Amino acid sequence: AQIFFPVFSAPNYKISTSSIAMVDVSKWPLFTLMSAQEIASIRQACVFGTSANEAIYITHDDEVYVFGLNCSNCLGTGDSQSTIVPKKLDCLSGKKVVSLSYGSGPHVLLATDEGELFAWGHNGYSQLGNGTTNQGVSPVLVSTNLQNKRVIEVACGSHHSLALSHDGEVFAWGYNNCGQVGSGSTANQPTPRKVSNCLQNKAVVSIACGQTSSMAVSDNGEVYGWGYNGNGQLGLGNNGNQLTPCRLAALQGLCVLQIASGYAHSLALTDEGLLYAWGANTYGQLGTGNKSNQMSPVQVMAEKERIVEIAACHSTHTSAAKTQSGQVYMWGQCRGQSIVLPHLTHFSCTDDVFACFATPSVMWRLLSVEHDDFLTVAQSLKKEFDSPETSDLKFSVDGKFIHVHKAVLKIRCEHFRSMFQSHWNEDMKEVIEIDQFSYPVYRSFLEFLYTDTVDLPPEDAIGLLDLATSYCENRLKRLCQHIIKRGITVENAFSLLSAAVRYDAEDLEEFCFKFCVNHLTEVTQTAAFWQIDGNMLKEFICRASRCGAFKN
Repeated sequence: AQIFFPVFSAPNYKISTSSIAMVDVSKWPLFTLMSAQEIASIRQACVFGTSANEAIYITHDDEVYVFGLNCSNCLGTGDSQSTIVPKKLDCLSGKKVVSLSYGSGPHVLLATDEGELFAWGHNGYSQLGNGTTNQGVSPVLVSTNLQNKRVIEVACGSHHSLALSHDGEVFAWGYNNCGQVGSGSTANQPTPRKVSNCLQNKAVVSIACGQTSSMAVSDNGEVYGWGYNGNGQLGLGNNGNQLTPCRLAALQGLCVLQIASGYAHSLALTDEGLLYAWGANTYGQLGTGNKSNQMSPVQVMAEKERIVEIAACHSTHTSAAKTQSGQVYMWGQCRGQSIVLPHLTHFSCTDDVFACFATPSVMWRLLSVEHDDFLTVAQSLKKEFDSPETSDLKFSVDGKFIHVHKAVLKIRCEHFRSMFQSHWNEDMKEVIEIDQFSYPVYRSFLEFLYTDTVDLPPEDAIGLLDLATSYCENRLKRLCQHIIKRGITVENAFSLLSAAVRYDAEDLEEFCFKFCVNHLTEVTQTAAFWQIDGNMLKEFICRASRCGAFKN
């Protein structure tokens, strides 16, 4: 599965596919139990929860599945049972998901392409927006004050919720102890309420939540914040809570494209690819080189190339960024360590940072999975092995043809590089006869040159070991030895031992010898043992004797 994500490159926050990267969902432990077929069916996925023990995914057929621990009924299955096997949420069947977010309870918000908003899970503070504090055991449609509104994005704090409508309006509800709902008071908000005040005539294009704070970006690149500000996470130059939205004056003159909120810190990315950070810095999550909180935005990674993506998540103290050339940096709390300066990783996407280093290892966004017809170089080579349409050479083995490409063989194998010199007869041939190896063995060898893998039973792997020795293919030789070790039995042990001796595979010889000694009685009763060469038999008996195999 290839997972693509957007790079935000225009002030109106449209998605661009100019930068594409792949991420492996099995980097999140929950997905490792799924089969390759199940993984291939996934179009979108999100891992969430206090310990990253819950997951939701949407298939190409727009079926929604959940699995995991089910804390606070956050799986929406209608009961409180955990499940290691994915369960389908029938009430969401056929609905295309455009946005998803989760809180700390956890509660879950989901928006569809038709603008519908569904919520379920923890509801102790009315964060589901249904006017009650009853747990949401299954998805419910949130409609109060949202009639004729099409929800295009959702964001969750620890116990409060935000929704962005198609016409740029922000609605908030749930826990409001610090003003994070933006209503001007600290009373909890049981149903969606439009956030107005200085957002009244602004068209908002993006929203984000810290644990108990809220952020919004307007279509002209201005940033607004409200709620808890004890660590300076609103970027206002002070640490006083804000009960209504307040513009970040320190970013005046900058056009912000993307905002990301961590547990108590914030990141902003401008249209010029500049990165700013502010708020809590206990773990170095601001990337400033120290652990001092910042109440106003400070520029980070100024000496680096253009930044194209930033990442943070309200349930972690981790930050990540991706540059124009595809380099991914991480900082903050990384597997318990405090990384105070952006650290260059080998990852190709910011999502991998959260899979491997965040605590908990949640996804910072809903991943969108695209399965298209694009093939990597390796996949293309594999596909063209034994293809009559594109080949320029055939090997004839046991009366069967194997179609290959001279250029690939010359690139991958020294033996063929020498063979296809102008003074060799083979260079002019369209068909080359092979009589010293069997068809399965030679085909497997050629396939290895295209795929780097070997799929043979142990008995055939002996013949391939012979070929690898003849052609001086050391890596193939090691792969064959591994296959043989994995497939050794009492019946074939002595045959494999004699093959290891014959092909000078010392490590394999030692392995097979020990197996034969450990199962001496059974091995000596097999046909292979008595069919062996006399000198080999004597050598084995002498060696086994030195190991004490015949002591009473």
